[in-house]
Amino acid sequence: MTEREAVADWIYILDPKRDTLDGEPSDREAIRRLAEEEPGLELWLSRRNRMKQGERLWFFFTHPEPAVAAVAEVDQEPWNDPDAPDIPYLVGATLLPGATKALYRDPVGPDELGLGQVRSVQKVKPEALPVLLARAGL
Repeated sequence: MTEREAVADWIYILDPKRDTLDGEPSDREAIRRLAEEEPGLELWLSRRNRMKQGERLWFFFTHPEPAVAAVAEVDQEPWNDPDAPDIPYLVGATLLPGATKALYRDPVGPDELGLGQVRSVQKVKPEALPVLLARAGL
């Protein structure tokens, strides 16, 4: 198995009007600020994805203009929190400050990603990965 087969890249959808982080809207500015000040995150998942440590989450913001404008690395595989029965699964991730800042300045739009129907979490299409990596400076 090659390293590229072992590591997946995921699109994680954020709707700033609906999704919050500590009660604050999860807009591009808030995520960019978190990348600099407090990059560790626990993110909600509706189902258990096969994410592994070291994989990347590319944050696709739905508003004001849809685009990927941040990236994080998965710290641990998704888990179920028995103390939070209303949240099916969580995944730990750390925002990458330099790459997030680069994407914030030059986001990747849906046309460049080849996204059709947008779901909460989905794998990055192979043809979109070079664009994401280049824009993020990775």
